[in-house]
Amino acid sequence: MAQIRVQGPEADLEEPTIVEGFPGVGLVGKIATDHLVSELDMRYYASVHCEGLPRIGVYRGDERSVRPPVRLYVSEEHDLLALQSDAPVSAQAVENVADCVTSWIVEQDATPIYLSGLPDEREDDRPSLYGISTGEAAETLETHGVAVPPEDGVVTGPTGALINRAAQLEYGCLGLVVECSPQFPDPEAASVLLEDGIAPIADVSLDVRELVERAEEIRKKREQLAQQMQAMGQDESTQAQPLRMYQ
Repeated sequence: MAQIRVQGPEADLEEPTIVEGFPGVGLVGKIATDHLVSELDMRYYASVHCEGLPRIGVYRGDERSVRPPVRLYVSEEHDLLALQSDAPVSAQAVENVADCVTSWIVEQDATPIYLSGLPDEREDDRPSLYGISTGEAAETLETHGVAVPPEDGVVTGPTGALINRAAQLEYGCLGLVVECSPQFPDPEAASVLLEDGIAPIADVSLDVRELVERAEEIRKKREQLAQQMQAMGQDESTQAQPLRMYQ
């Protein structure tokens, strides 16, 4: 049965922002959300049990506790939630997951920030960040100077399904799309998501130097998941891409 179970005390939130971190191309959303949870010392808040999510237990080194692969974390101080995922979502499950998560977001009166990577073979240039929206959320992107995408495109995978569901409901959501490596985990691109998008929109202060300084170490740790995401089809892996490539 699809449900989200609060673990511990209810959070005292008022129209919170929620950052989504399903894994996709470059693992930019996952790396960014993992860093956000760590940097703000967010507490484990709820377990996500949407139909179709992998039925696996996740444990950490030097810990005995086991948790589900998709979880919500909270910072009441910042009126902020984060969805952290340690497993990809299959194409067969994305619709159920999008309905399940969106229903909960609407109940919380939360503003979601959905994250996606745009495969790009750049070398030394800083990755560009673009913003898309549904409902009445475009004004937020304008206020923070997030650029409009330069060409037509689509967002696939679970993040695309979440944005699609928000559009169906005419519910306001923000989508941040960053240029990233098409093959490898990209901590630099994740740092751009955090520094130029998430931090100003959510009104939080974040130090992203660690992501850049430890980029090679992070790539090695995330390489296996990145390869798994790359092997999955475009419908299963969260990514943005030009519309001409999708058609």
